[in-house]
Amino acid sequence: MEDVDIARSAKLEKIQNITDRLGISEEYIEPIGKYKAKISLKFRGNKKDSKLILVTAINPTPLGEGKTTTSIGLADGLNKIGKNAILALREPSLGPVFGIKGGATGGGYSQVAPMEDINLHFTGDIHAITSANNLLSAIIDNHIFQGNELGFDKVVWKRCVDLNDRALRKVEISLSGEKNMVPRADSFDITVASEIMAIFCLTTSLEDLKRRIAKIIVGYTKEGKPITCHDLNAEGSLTVLLKDALNPNIVQTLENNPAIIHGGPFANIAHGCNSIIATKIALELGDYVVTEAGFGADLGAEKFLDIKCRKLEKSPDAVVIVATMRALKYHGGVSKEDVVKPNIDALKVGTHNLLVHVENIKKYGLNPIVAINKFTSDTDEEINTLQEMLEGKVEYSLLENWAKGGSGATDLAEKVVGICGKPKKFKCIYELNLSIEEKIESIAKNIYGAKSVEYSDEAKQQIEKIRNLAKDMPVCIAKTQYSLSDDPKNLLCNKPFNIHVESVELKNGAEFVVVKTGKIMTMPGLPKKPASEQIDIDGNENIIGIF
Repeated sequence: MEDVDIARSAKLEKIQNITDRLGISEEYIEPIGKYKAKISLKFRGNKKDSKLILVTAINPTPLGEGKTTTSIGLADGLNKIGKNAILALREPSLGPVFGIKGGATGGGYSQVAPMEDINLHFTGDIHAITSANNLLSAIIDNHIFQGNELGFDKVVWKRCVDLNDRALRKVEISLSGEKNMVPRADSFDITVASEIMAIFCLTTSLEDLKRRIAKIIVGYTKEGKPITCHDLNAEGSLTVLLKDALNPNIVQTLENNPAIIHGGPFANIAHGCNSIIATKIALELGDYVVTEAGFGADLGAEKFLDIKCRKLEKSPDAVVIVATMRALKYHGGVSKEDVVKPNIDALKVGTHNLLVHVENIKKYGLNPIVAINKFTSDTDEEINTLQEMLEGKVEYSLLENWAKGGSGATDLAEKVVGICGKPKKFKCIYELNLSIEEKIESIAKNIYGAKSVEYSDEAKQQIEKIRNLAKDMPVCIAKTQYSLSDDPKNLLCNKPFNIHVESVELKNGAEFVVVKTGKIMTMPGLPKKPASEQIDIDGNENIIGIF
């Protein structure tokens, strides 16, 4: 049975039943249909010592490791063993849904629902972010058209759209020929890489949202003076567009457990975590909160720990690192067509990637556990070999929640509860008072395992330009998700490598510095056969092809 069929066969509860069980009174809930609702920012729960569980993974492969499926299964498993657990996940982006990845709502019997809604327009949050972003672009170009009183010499604010469209990476605008129109080069980012999305997910209140938007640097004068959103008197109108979207969304798993899904920055080109507001509300409602960071631990988990945790003012009590036998063999040099075949040698080589992530989590003073997402092609010999390699280094658990739902994740749930009771000594990988270069090198050397960092001339100039403005800000490194290095083809990373910084941007509203490495793109393109070719609607108005 396909994921969509499993999702449709599930008996969902009305969302009010879910919120009633959580103790959220009706005045704080805005239902959107039968199975979705928004929670008011005015809601306050009463939990004081909830446990936060971060789910991350090895470097991803084209095969899919099941990180979201694991997160959902773990939350269901925790509830299955009698714990009050809540999910806090990111919203899917239309770019991956119609591109390579497909849906992002889990799989098998570990899904959040309504699956089609969540994967498509959901409650319109990402559309609101797109509109706010592009309203600011319109205001900038109108200001220039009306006389350019602020003296724009360079515009650095980009338009965005929540689709993969490589044709928009570079565009020419203002070509109508009207008087005062000033043609210029522009470009689009995908919405989930926009600064508005980053701000949205790192803000703590409506007031903080407006404060951050006001600080956005949209351009520079000839003298190099920054021009901000506040200089354009635009922060109020952008905040109005985002006001309703800032209320977190609540849905449910197929086992009718609560899931708060809100915000969705990419992890390779943004910071890859759901909103702080959603995580805080989940912590106020549940004894255990399961949340997820994008892609591998070198990207999503690093940014969760070094960026989000500073604003959240809480660190994870346990970290789950997801792996599969297939992915480990792929990292060991086996083609994706042959990963279903037993190959102990490749498994041993590929496990190096997993162990790097395990040790990296320990560098933060946190306690990891490996979740081995089990497939029918896995042999007993492979499972035993991996367990032997992990023995004494890290706890592990075999997962079968794709096929069994929460019942297939109870072993992981029990072990995670045990880990949450252990002491931790959390520390970020770098201090905020370091220079931009020192922060970058801390991550490159301590997390990626790089020998050194090389900077382009452009990056060096950009760092000098923003150095004083960016004091005490964390860095958000944009890097390929497929490798610990910045080369997506270097899976083994068994030879010394450098990280190559191509450009650096200050995101003043998000309050971090984006560092682009290797050949990273903030507007992805579609593959030769995109997932959109499989998505359709049948005669009964059922959406098909989202996986």
